[in-house]
Amino acid sequence: MTGTLPVASPPAEMMIFQLPTGTYLTRAAFAVTGGAFADQRSFASTAILVQHPKGDLLIDAGFGAGADAHIESLPSYRRSPHDRAETASAQLDAVGYDRQRLLGVLLTHSHWDHVSGLDSLDVPIWMTAEERRYAADSTSDSVFDSVSRNHEIREFTIDGPAYLGFPRSLDIHGDGSVVVVSAAGHTTGSIIVFIALPDGRRYAFIGDLTWQLDGITGRLEKPLLMRKLADSDTKQVRRDMERIIALQDRLQVVPAHDARGYVGIPLLVTSPVGSR
Repeated sequence: MTGTLPVASPPAEMMIFQLPTGTYLTRAAFAVTGGAFADQRSFASTAILVQHPKGDLLIDAGFGAGADAHIESLPSYRRSPHDRAETASAQLDAVGYDRQRLLGVLLTHSHWDHVSGLDSLDVPIWMTAEERRYAADSTSDSVFDSVSRNHEIREFTIDGPAYLGFPRSLDIHGDGSVVVVSAAGHTTGSIIVFIALPDGRRYAFIGDLTWQLDGITGRLEKPLLMRKLADSDTKQVRRDMERIIALQDRLQVVPAHDARGYVGIPLLVTSPVGSR
């Protein structure tokens, strides 16, 4: 991409924070094409708090209080050794965060390691109708079904103008600060969330479009077997990866499971705007 980025007018009070909730181990051979079997990657499970005067959102929920049981509920081939940190809910409470500010959890998709933390977050779940159907039809991951009970589901439609090469978008606050696009390849309702901050920094939270930054910087897809097991539409994943690869020099790309992508995003360790 050589043109200017879309105009955004994020309010001066807008901030983002990372809330790491734990990690799990995956061999690089299962993460990126050409990865070494001996190379063990620590996959992050991190929520992002987006603070905005019109209301805050969490991007994904990370590990929850019941993460151990959630992992046990998965097929054996999907279980990995994991280390748990404080849940997103506990991290919010630790800084005295005012939960009334939180509009909900915006899911990049409904796989267990993105939704586990909903078990301790009594807030609406924001997702596309396509992703809701995907989660309902899943036969190998029942975690969303268990943690979403009694939650309000706020379905949204991505029917706005093209954005950074993606054919349709949704501008959450109407100021270009939080823009959602469809990336329906990993799951049938996956999304990417673009963030524009008042200091000029831009981010693309790409969920599981690729599991590691190598996928963007090295143009490396998931290994063939993992593509067949994990992705709903491998051709769509490839198209969306090309779009993000074209943007990598213009903004910070954050694959959900690569801690390197979160570098520079502050931790929620002091009271943010909106604390009691």
